[in-house]
Amino acid sequence: MRNEQRLPTRTPESRAFAERVQLVMTLTARLNLLPFDDLDARRAALTEIFGRPIPDSLTVLPPFHCDYGLGASFGERVFINQGCYFLDYGGITIGDRVLIGPRVTLSTAGHPVEVAERFDYITHAPIVIEDDVWIGAAVTVTPGVTIGHGSVVGAGAVVAKDVPPLSVVTATSFVERRRLQSR
Repeated sequence: MRNEQRLPTRTPESRAFAERVQLVMTLTARLNLLPFDDLDARRAALTEIFGRPIPDSLTVLPPFHCDYGLGASFGERVFINQGCYFLDYGGITIGDRVLIGPRVTLSTAGHPVEVAERFDYITHAPIVIEDDVWIGAAVTVTPGVTIGHGSVVGAGAVVAKDVPPLSVVTATSFVERRRLQSR
């Protein structure tokens, strides 16, 4: 994983992280119980989850799941469809005019590959989604990935490498990408 950082377990920092996760999971559970048409309550819950005001143009359709909250930031006119998971400890930056399909997972955290270290650290690296990106249904984006502006990620893809700007990538083959024309 590029730009990987490590959080040692069994430390005051990892305990603070675990406490924040418990709080945010409680907050997202409350968010997902709200009536769908109670936009003011949803906005208040999202502000609490993310620890700061959110753009007025941000749309998040429940159910929505997040584990940390403080690592996510949003541009203008972002649309997040139902059933998404944001594991944002490593940082998730979403640009302007981004469309995120249902059941998308953005995961910035994991564990070391080495067996002897797996329980000793939480690894994390940021995800950056640049302006005008469309991410299809059930996509998984792994830690340390940047998706370049104007790109499309097809439904079901697992994105483990950076996506160049104005590209189309699909689940069938990363080689099957093509350049899009810029307006």
